[in-house]
Amino acid sequence: MTSAVRGLVLAFALVLLILPTAAGAKGDPSERAEERAQVTEVQILGLNDFHGNLEPPAGSGGRIGATNAGGVEYLATHVDQLRATNPNTLFVSAGDLIGATPLISALFHDEPTIEAFNLMGLDYNGVGNHEFDEGVDELLRMQSGGCHPVDGCIDGDGFGGASFDFLAANVKYKDTGETIFPPYKIHHFPGVKVAIVGMTLEGTPSIVSPAGIQTVDFLDEAESVNALVPELKRQNVETIIVLLHEGGTTTNPLNETTIDQCGTLSGALPPIVEAMDDEIDVVVTGHTNWAVNCEIDGKVVTGAASAGRLITDIDLTISRATKDVVEASVDNKIVTRDVPMTAALTELVTKYRDISAPFANRVIGSITGPITRTANAAGESALGDVIADSQLDATDDPGFGDAVVAFMNPGGIRTDLTFPSSAAGEGDGNVTYGEAFAVQPFGNSLVTMTLTGAQIDTLLEQQFDNPGLGQNRILQVSDGFSYTWQASAPAGSKVAAGTIMINGVVVDPAASYRVTVNSFLADGGDNFAVLIDGTNRLGGDVDLDAVEKYFQANSPVSPGPQNRITRVP
Repeated sequence: MTSAVRGLVLAFALVLLILPTAAGAKGDPSERAEERAQVTEVQILGLNDFHGNLEPPAGSGGRIGATNAGGVEYLATHVDQLRATNPNTLFVSAGDLIGATPLISALFHDEPTIEAFNLMGLDYNGVGNHEFDEGVDELLRMQSGGCHPVDGCIDGDGFGGASFDFLAANVKYKDTGETIFPPYKIHHFPGVKVAIVGMTLEGTPSIVSPAGIQTVDFLDEAESVNALVPELKRQNVETIIVLLHEGGTTTNPLNETTIDQCGTLSGALPPIVEAMDDEIDVVVTGHTNWAVNCEIDGKVVTGAASAGRLITDIDLTISRATKDVVEASVDNKIVTRDVPMTAALTELVTKYRDISAPFANRVIGSITGPITRTANAAGESALGDVIADSQLDATDDPGFGDAVVAFMNPGGIRTDLTFPSSAAGEGDGNVTYGEAFAVQPFGNSLVTMTLTGAQIDTLLEQQFDNPGLGQNRILQVSDGFSYTWQASAPAGSKVAAGTIMINGVVVDPAASYRVTVNSFLADGGDNFAVLIDGTNRLGGDVDLDAVEKYFQANSPVSPGPQNRITRVP
């Protein structure tokens, strides 16, 4: 097999050897028919990180640049229109189809999202880390169906599971070595076969709750797909597409003009692709919500942002003689809202919106203005401040933990609190339960534990020396806690111990302090391993309940001051 991009060069030789001349092709219908018979045109429609956004996402999370985008009623129409251009079409997802979802999906354990993609005719979903948010057994239920083991079928009409295939080449049971889902599927088109391989990032265990994944191992991505190549070639497969839930960063901003550019890439994904066998043609990526159209090591690499705002149209020309990709083109298309809505998806969204409305539209408090998760140069966000304050407020009393500081992981803050009224009509500045849920959809509980001052120092240093995350992961901190970190200092020495303070008093390395985090962090999530050693643990409220109580007691809530963490050069 040749790779997709190298195939572009070889296409000229192929034309000279087996195709008519350009002049002959234009003038002779029989020769045009012969040309078409020598290749198969295959279209791959890809998306990633949908996260259950059935309704059009709000705010900046619902736009590409200045263009409003997303919503399954529109996505379905775009998919149908693209599918109509080529009968040889596959619709695929590179993970995080479910998990970290808005209330309209999460309230029903993401069954609505599975049903929506059944209606849209999704073919394959390579698992992402968020597919494991509720554990392996719950993910298996997403495929096979059946009512939730605790909550039953909340919508009252059963759940048949996914009509598309989940794929997991690098997730294997510890006791048997078998993958939890098929590692790949082979799709037959006229004269050619195309293999679709699906997998998630090897680092998934550090970013999901450990309790639900204790039975499985997450293996190296490149090694996993490379091991499959000989098996696929024995089946006469020469075109291999990988759905890999891993990404990186690009220098390109996300707007209408850059969605089909590559930019300068960094992070976890490029070296993984470089380590993949040259037999791989296309890698559809995700995880970091980037929009890219790249070539890495001769392989086509794509990414379609998140929340169903983009769909990637990958067009492959495959030789029926060699089974190789001889030409490839990629176009990231915005899922605009200027197309007709698909009636079947409107019916589904309306059904679940009506059932969830009493929960979602309940007002829990108000805000004085937008409160966003956008971090300043020190890594602190206004919304992070507010959430950390709510967690401290829920645990600082005797009997609730006696906490003196709360830490919140920024990855657990999924969207902003916007000031304008939502479609529910609650009024500007009011915050509904559904809006708060969208910010913190994981249902983590609060855990208060005892750490020494030295362990708090270690915790802060682990923000900058965090293998697997590929970037600084600045914890959001509650009122009364402050420190300074130095960007130029080496890992392990970025935080000056004398600057770590609680209520203006320097933290004593030998003293003990009560610290509150969510249950994800308490189990070492995001590689904050020192929290595993915390002692005298006391469980508390669900994090969202703490936010609701805080808003009820303190509304209108102002944006956090973003002055607790200081960064120096």
